[in-house]
Amino acid sequence: MSDSHADVLEHPDSISKVVLQKGLDAGTAFEILSIDISDIDIGKNIGAELQIDQANADKNIAQAKAEERRAMAVASEQEMKAKAQEARAKVIEAEAEVPKAMAEAFRSGNLGIMDYYRMKNIEADTSMRESIAKPNSSSNRPLTE
Repeated sequence: MSDSHADVLEHPDSISKVVLQKGLDAGTAFEILSIDISDIDIGKNIGAELQIDQANADKNIAQAKAEERRAMAVASEQEMKAKAQEARAKVIEAEAEVPKAMAEAFRSGNLGIMDYYRMKNIEADTSMRESIAKPNSSSNRPLTE
């Protein structure tokens, strides 16, 4: 047998030798004198086609897995956004309770009017310090421009 058609084209007598070695002329009324090759058809390389098909299948699987990972990343991002929104809602809900708690503290006598004014003074002082600390803030511009 030959590895490729090129070997057969280089040594056409190898076909005759193989036919005679295998005894393909035995039991016939004819004697094989020579074998002439008029045409050679090269068939498909099925092994190569199978490898190409397998490579395409592997590529499709890899693409599907990559798309799955991308979809999972998008879903995870959306989930994180929803959790952040939920946390903001809880903060707003808690901030809404502050005035109610202060009113209850006034009623029960745990918070006096002077305590309330001191707290407001501290808030204003903190706000002023924050505005001074931010150099690009619109409230921190010089008075004369």
